[in-house]
Amino acid sequence: MIFQAPALSEKELDIIRQIGVLKERLGYQLRNTPGRWYDVLSRVSLARAIRGSNTIEGYNITKDDAVAVVDGDEPFDEKTESWFANECYKRAMTYVLQLANDPYFQYSEHLIKSLHFIMLEYKLDKMPGKWRPGYISVVNDLTKQIVYVGPEVELVPELMSEFVKSLNNTSKDMPSLIRAAMAHLNLTMIHPFKDGNGRMARCMQTLVLVRDGTLAGQFSSIEEYLGKPANTQKYYEVLAKVGDGKWQPERDALLWVQFCLNAHYAQAMTMLKRTNEMEKIWVRLEEEVKKKNLPERSMIALCDATLGYRVRNTSYRKMADIEDQVASRDLKRFVDVGFLVPQSKARGRYYVASEILNKIREEYKDNTEIILPFEI
Repeated sequence: MIFQAPALSEKELDIIRQIGVLKERLGYQLRNTPGRWYDVLSRVSLARAIRGSNTIEGYNITKDDAVAVVDGDEPFDEKTESWFANECYKRAMTYVLQLANDPYFQYSEHLIKSLHFIMLEYKLDKMPGKWRPGYISVVNDLTKQIVYVGPEVELVPELMSEFVKSLNNTSKDMPSLIRAAMAHLNLTMIHPFKDGNGRMARCMQTLVLVRDGTLAGQFSSIEEYLGKPANTQKYYEVLAKVGDGKWQPERDALLWVQFCLNAHYAQAMTMLKRTNEMEKIWVRLEEEVKKKNLPERSMIALCDATLGYRVRNTSYRKMADIEDQVASRDLKRFVDVGFLVPQSKARGRYYVASEILNKIREEYKDNTEIILPFEI
């Protein structure tokens, strides 16, 4: 037996409907965005999701390095274990996005093991792609106390087989958000791997969502939300309450479902705010680019900078599909007209937003507070 979805009240069902409406609005806005605007928003959103999931496990990198991971670029900082963890997670998420519309797709233990291998291949002593060999527990880093003990190792193959069967159940009676939340919970509680169970559970939640036809993972994932410190603490607290210290699949999962609905609601609202901000910023930057008689490709670098990211020759030329010399000439021009400010460090030159671009960002920033539907 694994954890079963709880009975939903009208309150949960209403919030699910509201989230659906928000995502429909977001989907409409994304479908009607300029191609390059969509590309900027997509890669930044994926970077936030990857960074958020890994931050929970202590694999911290800067937001600029997270974008570098997505771009397939070199890090601004050194290549640490955190860099490799984020890089491998990006490959796993890319695979998940590829599976979204695969007509021959089916969940299997092999798929789950393969995703785990991709995610942890940088650390072979963690046994990537294999079920754990024995006892496992979760320890509170602050108190050093054991807060959860996974099921006995002999049960793992059978439980994972049941888990896969539940994923392949195509019944439409259960909303996608609930299916995804239960996939996350069950994989977390079974704890089938020696390491990386949390990352795998969050990735699996995104896979269920994209397979059920929701927006692309980088826009529908709740990993960015979970990676914020206050939310991470609540995330652990809710899992601890639902699990109550050991494998007890008969326990009520309603609190967990409500927490996930809060996360989806907040993330959908955040993405809508960002698309609205992006539209206004894009229009304003287009006006500035025309005034300075800059090429249309300038928008890529200037938009990144306005959003608070560092710009490098390598990333700009990849996005704009231009040669190194052209990129260098463009970047010098952006500096000359007062849009970018050059910076240097051991690993090379990069550019940041000038006061002009920073003011544009602040002008269109939406600070509206998001009120969560459930008090947890």
